[in-house]
Amino acid sequence: MSAGEPKSNGRFYHVRVKPGEISEYVLLPGDPERVPRIAELWDEKREVSYHREFRIWTGRISGRLISACSTGIGASSASIAVEELARAGAHTFIRVGSTGSIHPEVDLGELVISAAAVRLEGASSDYAPPEYPAFANYEVVLALIEAAESLNVKYHVGVTATADSFYLGQGRTGYRGYSWSYSRRIIQDLTSMGVINFDMETSAIFTIASIYGLRAGSVCAVFANRVKDTFKVSGEREAAAVAVEAVKILQEWDELKERSHKPRIYPSLLKLWRH
Repeated sequence: MSAGEPKSNGRFYHVRVKPGEISEYVLLPGDPERVPRIAELWDEKREVSYHREFRIWTGRISGRLISACSTGIGASSASIAVEELARAGAHTFIRVGSTGSIHPEVDLGELVISAAAVRLEGASSDYAPPEYPAFANYEVVLALIEAAESLNVKYHVGVTATADSFYLGQGRTGYRGYSWSYSRRIIQDLTSMGVINFDMETSAIFTIASIYGLRAGSVCAVFANRVKDTFKVSGEREAAAVAVEAVKILQEWDELKERSHKPRIYPSLLKLWRH
């Protein structure tokens, strides 16, 4: 087993898959239990592997392959998933998760499509200096918007802040009410910058995908509104539906680009889409 690219029985060590077992298009929920729930929206499905926090299913939608891989909690494990899934053949990643809004108009059950992310986590710092931007691929953002519109789901597009910790890193108090100046200021500071939500994976996924020339996007359901101090598990199925529909759209666009001998989607090329 190579120390640089560890494998077990020919499979990448953490995600436990090998090339040919996953789609080029992979959804990345955090919770392993979300993977079969997402797969309910597919035409065909089967579990490929389940090791640690990484649960992988592959199936088909409209005859085309799609996969989902859970990443657990946080940017570090998400970075492992992207690394190994890319080596197994994936080129497009969409995070499908939950998030906390820090904007009064972004409410529970609504979706946030991330255009970019503030890198408050540490994993992406192993890949690039802090000045390197964490941004979504524009085709993935556009496909997510198209999907949300076609499904009539309420959504917002903006900048996400990705933190390493759920408590102080997102402005909550710690054990016995502990806080410090950073945690007390973080929500107000980010809100003044126009940031609309917190999560724990997006900026790392964006950074790594960009560096490797891959595509990445993120759509999350709002479970908490920190400004209103409200919480409810809501919008999870809508986020999954939008992500699955976005994969369908991206697959059609990629086929259109191939037929047209064009490297990327642009408005006038889309006039040929579904015609």
